[in-house]
Amino acid sequence: MATQALINPTLLRWARERAGLDLEDAALNANVKPTQLESWEKGESRPTFRQAQNLAHIYHAPFGYLFLQEPPAEPLPLPDLRTVGGAPVPRPSIDLLETVRIALQRLEWYLDYQKDHGLEPLPFVGRFRLDSPVIEVAADIRNTLNVTVEQGQRTWEIYFRELIEAAERAGVLVMRSGIVGSNTHRKLDVSEFRGFAISDPFAPVVFINSADAPAARLFTLMHELAHIWIGTSGVSSGAPGNNRREEAFCNAVAGEFLVPQEIFLPHWQRGPAELDLRVAELARRFHVSRLVIMRRAFELGLVDQATYNDHYLAVLAAFRNQENGGGNFYRTAGAKNSTRFAQAVVTEALSGRLLLREAGRLLGVQPNKIREFADQIGI
Repeated sequence: MATQALINPTLLRWARERAGLDLEDAALNANVKPTQLESWEKGESRPTFRQAQNLAHIYHAPFGYLFLQEPPAEPLPLPDLRTVGGAPVPRPSIDLLETVRIALQRLEWYLDYQKDHGLEPLPFVGRFRLDSPVIEVAADIRNTLNVTVEQGQRTWEIYFRELIEAAERAGVLVMRSGIVGSNTHRKLDVSEFRGFAISDPFAPVVFINSADAPAARLFTLMHELAHIWIGTSGVSSGAPGNNRREEAFCNAVAGEFLVPQEIFLPHWQRGPAELDLRVAELARRFHVSRLVIMRRAFELGLVDQATYNDHYLAVLAAFRNQENGGGNFYRTAGAKNSTRFAQAVVTEALSGRLLLREAGRLLGVQPNKIREFADQIGI
């Protein structure tokens, strides 16, 4: 007879709810009857060790958690700056918690790596404060990244890529992913968060939730970079109208960087009467997406919240409809980890100073694929 696991029934139910699963879905995933799982949660019977381990795996919880007397405290490792309708959001999901922890683990390794390569603080981290003029902060970011307010026909996709490359050259680790780690079955929820920033003076990190519509990610990038420039870390919902002071300020800086008010307003006023044509014309002029133009118009009181929300939801729905999960794995892995970080890890691995197994763990790449990955990221 299989040995029963003396787990805490209360913790079993807590772990399921923590994973966001109802009784029926959890039982289906565990290949047991809902009545059986309910019996375990009530303490009327006990699972075997193998069954309990399987449940812990399904719930993305350490097996030892099920034996605790009470649920462990799991605070978000970064300040939580998210709000919905001006109110604080519910507790962070395990997907968000794990994504932040992965980023912090990568940052910890990178800081140790940098100590052996002449670590110096970056002058732009925390250069400004919340009471600094928005225009000055946006101008300083533009100067540091060495980009100008250009006109012309370049696409916002190219602009987005160039801004990420410029941020990485300046020393920022830009990570992008729509899943937890390398688990394609655990997609991040864009309604929960759109990005976060870690304002470390030596190796600041910006994370962009790639589950969001591509057209929205450009604004998220600049919002999180603004956090770095004022030296504040935190998880952002990125929603317009967030009344938290840091979020409102970073939204303003992102808007001013991408679409300077002084240039934007005259063109908006002289644009075509039809809204779609006016937005399209301005998107081409500022090489940003139409969504960024709509957001800027909303923030300046030129369109209402409902108009902006409808536009955003339509863009997000279109992205989800065409999403197929394909693409080059190594290119995706490079973006997920930050090219700067990935190159550092691969260089150490190929030199023999870092085990391939450890490099694979840090990058989410099979150890025997590290050399192939190196070719894809230009090493």
